[in-house]
Amino acid sequence: MHHSCTVVYREARTAFGSEQQPTETMTPALQSLLESPVLAAVMVITGIGGTFQYGFHISVLTSPSVYVKALVNSTCARRYGRALEAWELSLLWSFIVSTYSIGGLLSSQYAGRLATIYGRKRCLVLNNLVAICAAVLMGFSKTAASFEMILAARFLYGINAGLGLAVHTMYILECAPKRLRGMVGVSVGCFVSMGKFFGQLLGISEIFGTEDKWPVLLAFSGLIGLLQLVSLPFLPESPRYLLLVRGDSSGCEKALRQILGAHGDLTVEVEEMQAEHAAQQGVKNHSLMELMLSRAVRWQLVTIIITFVTLQLCGINAVYLYSSDVFRAAGIPEHHLRYVALGTGLCEVSTSMGCGMVIERTGKRQLLILGYLGMAAILAILTVTLYLQVYVSWMPYCSTVLIFIYIFFFSSGPAAVTAPLPGEIFSQSFKAAAFTVACTLNWVGLFLVGMVFPLIVEHLGYFCFLIFFVFCLGSGVFVWYHVPETRNKSILEITAAFERMHSKDELSMGTKLRGLQATPSLSGLGTKL
Repeated sequence: MHHSCTVVYREARTAFGSEQQPTETMTPALQSLLESPVLAAVMVITGIGGTFQYGFHISVLTSPSVYVKALVNSTCARRYGRALEAWELSLLWSFIVSTYSIGGLLSSQYAGRLATIYGRKRCLVLNNLVAICAAVLMGFSKTAASFEMILAARFLYGINAGLGLAVHTMYILECAPKRLRGMVGVSVGCFVSMGKFFGQLLGISEIFGTEDKWPVLLAFSGLIGLLQLVSLPFLPESPRYLLLVRGDSSGCEKALRQILGAHGDLTVEVEEMQAEHAAQQGVKNHSLMELMLSRAVRWQLVTIIITFVTLQLCGINAVYLYSSDVFRAAGIPEHHLRYVALGTGLCEVSTSMGCGMVIERTGKRQLLILGYLGMAAILAILTVTLYLQVYVSWMPYCSTVLIFIYIFFFSSGPAAVTAPLPGEIFSQSFKAAAFTVACTLNWVGLFLVGMVFPLIVEHLGYFCFLIFFVFCLGSGVFVWYHVPETRNKSILEITAAFERMHSKDELSMGTKLRGLQATPSLSGLGTKL
């Protein structure tokens, strides 16, 4: 009787065109998340060992840089009998910083394949061993007077972050029900922001940013890795992975029941996965080359390329770099600048978390468009205020406000929405290759920005913001015209939305071409060639 009533209700809901149950439209996303404590645990536990580590190592070297350089110099003086010249020390320091990106780039090439072979959860569990090994090297680097240990540890941290960035995103998106996929996806960017903030916070002199404690600061990620190592085995494997890759339907339903709780409705999630499973029957996981050559996902691939390139070239690094100069010009004392810098990091974290609260109502497409166009406008105005701050006494205060507004637009749009995009707009067979492309672009961009950005700033000064203005404006226009909304849609629905959006353009162009070809014959003015 209960089953027949459920079928009748589902048919009536379809007949009246309703896409959601009434309770879902009345229940806020946050309340739904709290009703699924295992899903909340998945977000937190995978986040701290996933993208948190990535963000942490982007910012953590800023504070102890003086002490690490001193260790490099003293070690070389003791070994070779001479201190390093300024350019030699600068080169070694750049190599220490960029080794992190090299490790991340290498591991990102195999992240999708390893996640497919060993499973999302097991891959994340084993990845923590890499972080713990790196932390041991960092912790004893000063005692051993070996900057080579720091180099090796940065490389291992990069491997850990490269795997974590891709697999963490895959795992939580595949665990999230459709109605919460937006909020869960935003948590990826939230943990990146939290990692950067904690790297700044723990690096102040009152905590670990001292000559004696900096090895503890750089080894902190080992504690985070250990925490995930002991807690992650108690969580379920990704339901989508179990069904669509392993073909384990009973394991999929068991994992879904554990994630959604005893009172959760499995019907919608199981139907969506079964529809995708039926569509993927006989389809193998596509390689990177097959992804590049496939016309079926051409616009999805272009979307990933543009959004991930812009994520690195949107100007956020330039804004953070110039923030100290702007705050100093605004009259903030030198010894208080680090606390104001913490304020910018806190602004990014709080905005990312706020984005998670509203994304299920606003949608990802709208947040991306507003974020890109808002950043472009702020960059243009900021260029003007930085130019005028030597002529107008109160202009640095305007620049200070603009910096915080820019961070707001960045963390509420591109920073929060970009990272989960490959897992949302690609089907299961293309997902691993899509994450490889996205993470490769991310790590190459991070490396190039770290190497080339100082030269750009040196030659262009604050006019470098105009370069980033072009990227932000172009990406905003692209998303406006070429990317559909993904909120509350399955993979198959999103794929169909891409096809509808771009088939209209191709059909319109084909109609125009046929019209031009037909015009001469209709007018009797056709010629023979």
